[in-house]
Amino acid sequence: MDNLRTLTALLPIAGLLAGCASPSTRTPGDPLEPMNRVVFKVNDTIDQHIAVPIAKGYQKITPHPLRTAISNFFSNLGDLNNFANELLQLKITDATETLIRFAMNTTFGIGGLIDFATPARLPKHHQDFGLTLGRWGIPSGPYLVLPIFGPSSFRDGVGLAVDTRFSPMIYAPTDAKRPLYALQFVSARSDMLGATNILEQAALDKYSFVRDAYTQQRRAALGADSATPPALPNYGDEDDNAAATAPAAPAGASGAAPASGASAPSAPASASTPAASQPASGAAVPAAASTPATATPVPKGTNGTSDAPPAPHAPQ
Repeated sequence: MDNLRTLTALLPIAGLLAGCASPSTRTPGDPLEPMNRVVFKVNDTIDQHIAVPIAKGYQKITPHPLRTAISNFFSNLGDLNNFANELLQLKITDATETLIRFAMNTTFGIGGLIDFATPARLPKHHQDFGLTLGRWGIPSGPYLVLPIFGPSSFRDGVGLAVDTRFSPMIYAPTDAKRPLYALQFVSARSDMLGATNILEQAALDKYSFVRDAYTQQRRAALGADSATPPALPNYGDEDDNAAATAPAAPAGASGAAPASGASAPSAPASASTPAASQPASGAAVPAAASTPATATPVPKGTNGTSDAPPAPHAPQ
């Protein structure tokens, strides 16, 4: 509940600070960049000096099987949120798989400590209320960095508040809520230590790298779920296909009006093929047909056809 109130209070503040952002530093899709960079820097400082040392200490003192069991437990609880959002998105097949995953891991996996569903080839789906809103056509709005929670957007911030409000852990006893949330955060941060090392080595501007990666990941998640995939860009395939099929369709018409004015009966059989009648296509043609400018002029009759027999050097 406290997280919900905090997120709800942040959204109006972010809107007010948007007007204070300098236009010269804004990026398309990120009008709140000056404010976001400040929040990102604070988050990064807290992460490097508090979260990362705690996560590394957690890895050192906790055996790997136990860490895996804790991660599986929270992942199993998250399947309830996934199931609810898949129903809201009318993904009946995915919702059925998620429900079977939860039932199998809860029953045979000792409350989700052991993941039996993945070896049984039941896929793990990742859904949240932000994706549900996007599925129903709600735009993401400007990019937004939330304190502690990190990269988000106006739509995903609302989705996070809803997911937090209806998380299964919200119904845990009051004395157990805070330890559970703390353990979930440490476990998740421990699982991401490898990604942090890659980010430190690869990114010149960590803020831009995280923003672009998050935005592309969310767009990909919505694109993969859309019922009608986006149309592919036209790279000229239609023109290429038209050029490839053009000689077959107007074959008779191309022979009806040859450039040299010779009638069809007076031309040799090989010269009536599309390759000879259309030398501009780049196909190999006989020397006499490919160099009409050097051939001996043929006198024309009154009817526009040739009065002379075919040239003796024409291919037979």
